[in-house]
Amino acid sequence: MERGPTVHHCPFDYAEGIEFDPTLRHLLTEEPVARIKLPYGEGEAWLVTRYDDVRTVTTDRRFSRHAVVGRDFPRMTPEPIVQDEAINVMDPPASSRLRSLVSKAFAPRHVERMRVRTRHVVDELLDRMAEHGSPADLMESLASPLPLTTICEVLDIPEEDRNRLRGHARTMMNTGLDNRDNAVRAKADMRAYFQELTAQRRRAPGDDLISALATARDGDEILNDKELTVMAMVLLITGQDTTTYEIANLSYLLLTRPAELAAVRERPETLPQAIQEMLRFIPFRKGVGIPRVALEDVELSGVQIRKGDIVHVSYLTANRDPEKFERADELDLERQGPNHMTFGWGGHHCLGAPLAITELEVALGALLERFPDLRLAKPADEVPWNRTAIWRYPVELPVAW
Repeated sequence: MERGPTVHHCPFDYAEGIEFDPTLRHLLTEEPVARIKLPYGEGEAWLVTRYDDVRTVTTDRRFSRHAVVGRDFPRMTPEPIVQDEAINVMDPPASSRLRSLVSKAFAPRHVERMRVRTRHVVDELLDRMAEHGSPADLMESLASPLPLTTICEVLDIPEEDRNRLRGHARTMMNTGLDNRDNAVRAKADMRAYFQELTAQRRRAPGDDLISALATARDGDEILNDKELTVMAMVLLITGQDTTTYEIANLSYLLLTRPAELAAVRERPETLPQAIQEMLRFIPFRKGVGIPRVALEDVELSGVQIRKGDIVHVSYLTANRDPEKFERADELDLERQGPNHMTFGWGGHHCLGAPLAITELEVALGALLERFPDLRLAKPADEVPWNRTAIWRYPVELPVAW
């Protein structure tokens, strides 16, 4: 009798700073299409780790995100984070319609307005940090408040509601089993909040991103009420915490790499390219996100995936694939080559990427300009890192100048 593939039990709980997960490294090099068991959800799944295979799964119509709706699919969190009607579980052409409408809200003129707002917020935060004096916690002073303030300003969310919504988002990202009931409540509360808010903006549009989404048209097409609610939720969740963590991660990386920090200081015009390489290099999350379902039998790297199988991809390993990136495990701020997959790929590439990049460029550029002697205030191995969420980030980032 033929034996099936080895099933790897993958908690994906590795959280040693920004070191790469050895389990993911092993699968990339030894078993690039592997069978895995995750902490939550029914059954097993495939994990695809090579760049070209990840690109296939994320662009080939034979793999469906929408087919996971209603299934207790293998995942990292007790309660699925995703909303059943969200764009990130849609397939073309439904997702294409929504992406076309949403992209209008991220037109260059809107992004430039976001850049101006972001710079204003950054300047205020750095003013406060300077007034506080050295040392300071960069998470508390910049990384944590900036994306929340920016996305809430862009969405025009009242200040008194912001911390509550952020708490809901963080609860939904927690990987602890005892958090399941809290995550269910947080998701329901956030949905109810955005149902009311988006209805208000539909009735009386303003100069904000939700209003831009509410009034966006592609011919006769507009977002319906449910689509608008879910899209606003997705933007709030993905538009603040993930950028917070990346501001902290990029800052930590530069502050622990004197040569790279000096190079960016000497040539600040290279910061945008340096940020792209750092985004490739840093393992920004643990494990995997939303999977797909194979709609028919497909072969990937010599492995037969059967119709109905759940398939996860790892953008982290795709970013470290030695067949695509020369010296893939090295940080090279002048690297030229394929695009990284940190914002996803294909039809589910992050719609908020332009805002995230804007925030990273403005925040890091202003930070390095305002504090030319910035350094870690304690040894790098004493910086505490989060161990309970799906994201990788320092809980505190003490700096001095």
